[in-house]
Amino acid sequence: MRWTTSADLKTQVQKLWDRGLLLASVAGEESLFPRRLTLKGPDSRELSERFPEVRDWIAQLSSAAGPYRIEWRSVNHRVLGNNEIPAAIWIDQLSDALGLLGKRRAADQFAALVELTRDKQPELLPWLTRRPLRALELAEDWPRLLDIVGWLAKHPRPAIYLRQIDLPGVHTKLVERHRSVLAELLDLVLPEDSIDRNHTGVGGFCRRYGFLDKPSRVRFRMLDSNVRLLPVEADQDITLTQAAFASLVLPVSKVFITENEINFLAFPAVPDAMVIFGAGYGFDSLAAASWLHEKEIYYWGDIDTHGFTILNQLRGFLPHVVSFLMDLQTLHAHRTLWGVETQPETGTLTRLNSEESALFDQLRQNHWGERVRLEQERIGFNFLRDVLQGL
Repeated sequence: MRWTTSADLKTQVQKLWDRGLLLASVAGEESLFPRRLTLKGPDSRELSERFPEVRDWIAQLSSAAGPYRIEWRSVNHRVLGNNEIPAAIWIDQLSDALGLLGKRRAADQFAALVELTRDKQPELLPWLTRRPLRALELAEDWPRLLDIVGWLAKHPRPAIYLRQIDLPGVHTKLVERHRSVLAELLDLVLPEDSIDRNHTGVGGFCRRYGFLDKPSRVRFRMLDSNVRLLPVEADQDITLTQAAFASLVLPVSKVFITENEINFLAFPAVPDAMVIFGAGYGFDSLAAASWLHEKEIYYWGDIDTHGFTILNQLRGFLPHVVSFLMDLQTLHAHRTLWGVETQPETGTLTRLNSEESALFDQLRQNHWGERVRLEQERIGFNFLRDVLQGL
C-alpha cells in the first residue's frame, strides 16, 4: 500500500473545500476543526524491510508540516531500536486549512457576503451555507440579487415586465441570467400566496412570481383565397398573440399544423382551410383557442419517433387531431430520401391510434434500418397535392 504523502493530505483538505464545508464553517456552521486527516503509514514489517524509505517518508511529512500538527508514536524495534513515527495528522484551525489551499481571500469574500446577507435578507443565510461555492461565483452580482429579492418581497406579484424593475444597477439581462438562482432565493423569502407553483423552471419564472411574460404568438396562413383577414391582395401570413388568436371566428373547416417553416410557407391553396406553423414541442399557444375543437385538425410532422411524440403531445390539447402524411405509404414512397434520427425517443405514447403506434414501434425498433426517419420537407410536392385532393 502507498503511504500518505503531503499531496494526499492536501487533497483531503481540497475535498472539504469542494464540498463547501470550509466555507460553511466561515458562515458560522459547526466547526470542522481540529480535524484528523486520514494517514496511511508503514506497518511493522515495512519498518524493518524498508527503513530507509520510511525515514524519507517521515522527513517528507515533517518538512511539509507547516499547517499540520503531527502526532507521534514511539516504536521500539528489536533491530532498529526506538523510533518516532507519525501516528496521526491534524489540522487545528480553519485558517490553516484555508492557507494550505490558498483560499483565504476567497473565504474573506464569502464572509463579506454572509454579513451583507445577514444585514439585508437573513432568511437567505441557510442558502449561503448550503451553496457557498455557488455564492462565491455570484459574488459580483450578489448585492443586486439581494436588492431584487427585497424589492419583490415589498411588491409581491407586481404585474409588470422585468424591464420595469426600477433598482440601481438592475437590468433585464441581469434578472434573466440569474433566474434559476433567483427562484431558489425567492422561494425562501416570499409568502406562499405570492408564488404560483404551477409554473416552474426558467421558462416559468415570470408567471411564478407575478411578472408579465412575453405573450405567446401563433403564426398562420389562410389557404383559401376567398377568406381574407387583411384588406390586401398579399399572402395572408399573419402572426397574432395567443389571446387574439383564441378570439378569432374563422370561416374555415380544416386546419393544418406543420412543423417546417418552408412547408408552412409553400403549403398549397386548399378551399375552406388554413395552416398553422407549429414549430416543434409546445402547444400552449393553441390551448385557449376553443374554436379549434370545432374544426378538422391535421398534423403534419416528420416520420420519426419525435414526430409521433409531438403528435401525441398535441392530442393532449386537441384529442381529435388526425395525422397527415405520417403513414407507412408515405414513408415507403420516399425510401431514397430517408435520413437518420440522431436521438430517437423511446417512451410509451398513449394517444396514438393503432396504425400510428405500429409505425412508431417499427421506427424505434429499427425495423427498416438504424434510426430511420423521413423529414417532412423531403416529401414530394406533387405527392402532397395528391393527398390533399383525397381529403
